[in-house]
Formats: sequence, C-alpha cells, structure tokens
Amino acid sequence: MPQNQAKILSISWAQYSQEWNSSLHTHNHAELFFVVGGQGSFQLQNRQFSVGSRDLVIINSGVLHTELSQSGSPMEYIVLGVDSLEVLADTSGCVQSHFYTGWDEVVRCLRLMLQEVRSGQPGHQFICQHLLEVILLWLLRQDNLTLTAAAADRRSSRECDLVRRYIDDHFKENLTLDQLAALAHINKYHLVHTFRKEYNTSPISYQISRRIQESRMLLVSTDFNLSQIAQILGFSSLSYFSQSFRRLEGISPMEYRKRNRSAAR
Repeated sequence: MPQNQAKILSISWAQYSQEWNSSLHTHNHAELFFVVGGQGSFQLQNRQFSVGSRDLVIINSGVLHTELSQSGSPMEYIVLGVDSLEVLADTSGCVQSHFYTGWDEVVRCLRLMLQEVRSGQPGHQFICQHLLEVILLWLLRQDNLTLTAAAADRRSSRECDLVRRYIDDHFKENLTLDQLAALAHINKYHLVHTFRKEYNTSPISYQISRRIQESRMLLVSTDFNLSQIAQILGFSSLSYFSQSFRRLEGISPMEYRKRNRSAAR
C-alpha cells in the first residue's frame, strides 16, 4: 500500500491574488492539489485543463506545471507535498479527479493538518503523517485513481532526465551545478552522483560534450573562425574550447575542419 511509504513534506493553503506566481516549475516530489473554492486551470508543458471546487489534481515528480485562476472566481486550494508517492497517469504525469463522496472527510483532515503545522506543537509532524495516511486511504476509494510507491531510482532517473533536457536546451549558457541542482530540487552532490550513474558523465561534462557536438557542425558548415565559434558556444576562451575539443575528439578544431572539408569535396 503506497500510504506505508509516502511521507508528508509540506502542506500549504493558497488563494489567488495579484501576487500569484504562474510560472512553470517542477518538484522532486508529488504534489496533491485539493481545490476547495473558486475556478481555475492547470497548465502543464503540453496541455491545460480547467478545475473547480471538489477537484483533486495530482502532479508527479518532475512534471512541469503551474496553477492559474479565474479573476472573477479566485481559486483556493490546499496542496500537499508528498515524497515516495506516484499516481498512475498518462504521459503528462498528471491526473485530475472529482470527488463525489468523501470530500468533506478529506478536507477536515487537511484543515486539521494546517492547524497542526501552524501551531507547531510537539508531535505535530506525527499527527500530519498519520492524517496523510488517512487521506491516501480515502483517495484509494476513488475509482479513477491508482497510487503507487515511487521507487527512489525512478525518481532519480526523472530528475536526471529533467537536468539533461535542460542542458540540451541551454548548453550555450553559463550553467552551474547550483543552478541545475535547484532546477531538480536536489543537492548538487546528489545530482552529480545520480547523473553520472545514469549517463556515465557529470552534468558539466555533458554540457561541454553538447558544445563540442555543436562545434563540429559549425567547423564544417560555416566560415566562422575558432574565436567566433568558441564565443557562440559559450566557452570562456579560445584555449578552453581548443583543449576541450582535443580532449573529446583527439585532434584540434582546425585539423577537424581541414579533414572534414577535404572529405566533403
């Protein structure tokens, strides 16, 4: 049963205001949004859908999302951050469910959790954990929900894939381990360890390899000089570009250009 492994990380209440931040973001844990008032929508990377009162939205770890509200009917929700939990979903990594029964009981548990967190009384963490298990049992009674315990290696794989895809899209930029770790919401040392285990290289080394891959195309298909190519690809200097290229390709950038242009004739 997933409630035996799931761990409560956070609980919060939110209602739409002018300061509402609606930028796409991810988390390295599941989020459960219980819409307790108003109307709005959820934006994922590839789709958007409407939500209203008594709706539950579960976002799996690593899924890009943001919440949007209708200005005339401000959305209000309570959100749980839960580790080691995953919902069986389509490729979007998100499931929407509407409560027909059991909603009042779940909301009572949620409000009690909020009350406990705000009080900060001794033992409130244990009370919230037990209330989470009760809520998950209610969710398992919903016909369209299938919850599972998320394996640690599967979460790490999603985190690494998120970082890899970000590097693919931004490899020309001056990326840092701190920035990439913040993107995946994990410690940078853990990121290096899991990324190397997944791809047999470090995140920064992967970024350099993507730059060198791009440089091969520029060397053959353009007349840019080496300094221009180094600058285009984000290398801090021509010498760093040349050293990186020689280390990965075994020859200098100029020699690579000569060989491949001769072969193309």
